[in-house]
Amino acid sequence: MAESLGQGFADGWLKAFQAFQNIDIGNLASLAPQSEAQMLKFSPEKLQQLQAGYLEEAAQLWNQALHSNLPLKDRRFKAEAWSNNPLASFNAAVYLLNARTLMAMAEAAEGDAKTKNRIRFAVEQWMAASAPSNYLAFNAEAQQKAIETKGESLAQGVKNMLHDLQQGHVSMTDESLFEVGRNVATTEGAVVFENELFQLLEYKPLTAKIHERPFLLVPPCINKFYILDLQPENSLIRYAVSQGHRTFVVSWRNPDQTLSGKTWDDYIEDAAIKAIHTVQDITGSPQINALGFCVGGTILTTALAVLAARGEQPVASATLLTTLVDFSDTGILDVFIDEAMVRFREMQMGSGGLLKGQDLASTFSFLRPNDLVWNYVVGNYLKGETPPPFDLLYWNSDSTNLPGPFYAWYLRNTYLENNLIKAGKCTVAGEKIDLGKIDIPVYIYGSREDHIVPIGAAYASTQVLPGKKRFMMGASGHIAGVINPPEAKKRSHWVRADGKFPKSVDEWIAGAQEVPGSWWTDWAAWLKGHAGKQIAAPKSYGKAGKYKASEPAPGSYVKVKA
Repeated sequence: MAESLGQGFADGWLKAFQAFQNIDIGNLASLAPQSEAQMLKFSPEKLQQLQAGYLEEAAQLWNQALHSNLPLKDRRFKAEAWSNNPLASFNAAVYLLNARTLMAMAEAAEGDAKTKNRIRFAVEQWMAASAPSNYLAFNAEAQQKAIETKGESLAQGVKNMLHDLQQGHVSMTDESLFEVGRNVATTEGAVVFENELFQLLEYKPLTAKIHERPFLLVPPCINKFYILDLQPENSLIRYAVSQGHRTFVVSWRNPDQTLSGKTWDDYIEDAAIKAIHTVQDITGSPQINALGFCVGGTILTTALAVLAARGEQPVASATLLTTLVDFSDTGILDVFIDEAMVRFREMQMGSGGLLKGQDLASTFSFLRPNDLVWNYVVGNYLKGETPPPFDLLYWNSDSTNLPGPFYAWYLRNTYLENNLIKAGKCTVAGEKIDLGKIDIPVYIYGSREDHIVPIGAAYASTQVLPGKKRFMMGASGHIAGVINPPEAKKRSHWVRADGKFPKSVDEWIAGAQEVPGSWWTDWAAWLKGHAGKQIAAPKSYGKAGKYKASEPAPGSYVKVKA
């Protein structure tokens, strides 16, 4: 039997070699839209090199498999069950060789940058999905566990799958262990204002004196605000309060059909600007400081431009965390954006409707398919495991809907046409906006490994906003780079002492110095310089008469599921 099985592998390999030698480039080109595929070409010399390299590596792999165990460096195949099973390890090694070769072919394609990016993305998705570790018939580790548990792991895997089908998404953590307001989003505060789009939360001071200029945080509306308040030890909100700032946060409503007609203008006028004016009214301060995170930063910047067009400057300084203002470089998300896609969304929901939160969450998960999709498919279903508790992944699964008109306007005017940076191009809330009129101090933060807001895209705001600026680059990605409290003593950040902002981020980095640890302390020192003198902390929330505390933080809006 072993001999016939070995002969079967040999026959299969001969067929694979022949298939690769006669590969039809049109098959790879078909991963792009037809109009782009017709423009896609390959250099015959590069293709011959790839074919020759593939045959050489395949021959070495076959010879090595006959005499010793195959080294599998990919973490999906690290368990001993793979190395102890020659057929499984050989199958994994073949997959890795094919993956490397297909990615090399994607890199060798001759075409415009967008087409190449789409080919690369499609190949990555294909190879991530086709890994032998994703299928019980080929996963040696899952098979071994099924034998050791006498099938219990398979039974549990089926239960996990049925549970996830019912809840509508793959479990990344044990969601039953978390509850908003009980063990996430626990910083003490109260709701002091609400309308149909948001609740305004005010937090209880942790210091006897506070700065006279209050502080407003505008989180992204594509997910929930408590990413900034997961646990007391990693809460940016609690950190701001502890630094003596009277702190307010916008908690977005999770839209249902009653909000399906809301527009970008509504979110600017009735949410961002309303929140700014409400904080002014509550505190009596003529100016406040504000922070925007991700899409919240884009919303805040747009609101400031509208206010500037009206001759108002209620915000003394702004902080932008991993924010896109100039959408010239949108990273991997660019593969989804073109005129046809945007026009389809406009037809589908531009006049009303909802973009389901789970659709948006799935899109972001598949930007990192091995880490955020297939890893949990294998663990939950093939091995019958329950993922460990992790507050960040609980938040990641707590998705939020978006109104269709808001989403359609955002796609066209930012990702597709990059209109925000074109003075007078956009009319928002009745005003032609010009970001060049936002002449206030700005602290701009970008994460070095961010795949959603590339570091160059975050840095691009320095070339658009005219006021005095400080740019900070942190290590890690879109979330982990931002949520990096000083006490953790993790990761580095980079600063540039000369205050210069060359055109490219690479030039800026070349002149920057690495500093160990969190960037939060640098930002806190900067914000303190714009926060004004110390005054006595308020004894109660809101303002007597007009803005009374209606319910404890984190409020009710954040608890609504998509």
